[in-house]
Amino acid sequence: MRMALGATILTTTLVLAGCADRGLRSLQSPSDGPEEFMVLPVKPLSMPSNISALPPPAPGQGNLVDTNPPGEAVASLGGSAAALNPTGAVPASDAALVAQAGRYGVPENTRAVLAAEDAAFRQRQARMSSFRLFPVDRYEQAYRKQALDPFSVTRQARGQGLATPSAPPETAQ
Repeated sequence: MRMALGATILTTTLVLAGCADRGLRSLQSPSDGPEEFMVLPVKPLSMPSNISALPPPAPGQGNLVDTNPPGEAVASLGGSAAALNPTGAVPASDAALVAQAGRYGVPENTRAVLAAEDAAFRQRQARMSSFRLFPVDRYEQAYRKQALDPFSVTRQARGQGLATPSAPPETAQ
């Protein structure tokens, strides 16, 4: 009787442990379905005042009703209305900033290179990760060496005499 009760408790525990929600920390996609956050709502259709002034259509060109989240964010924070330009052209007022940011060159394929390096890094980290007795946080485990300790960085900056106005005040321990 005791053995049956123990086996039942152990089985129930293992079944319930398998139901744990890993949430946003999971490095694998939970399904093959569409990514909900990649779908952007479009603006309502509108009739232009002068149809003959419209640019000729071109493949890959933006649509007038497409959203431009980065440009809209800049405009909502008080930036230039030219930031809403769907062509991606830099406003003249920001030309000096863009020139300064790109003074050492800007690689064309930064996103692709970073994606490939991250995929290779995760592949190296996952070699023996499938053999775990207990569930672990794979996200924290994979990126542990790349994580910054914000309190250590704040202490270091304050030790060098830098102002850290956005950090909470130092507390006595």
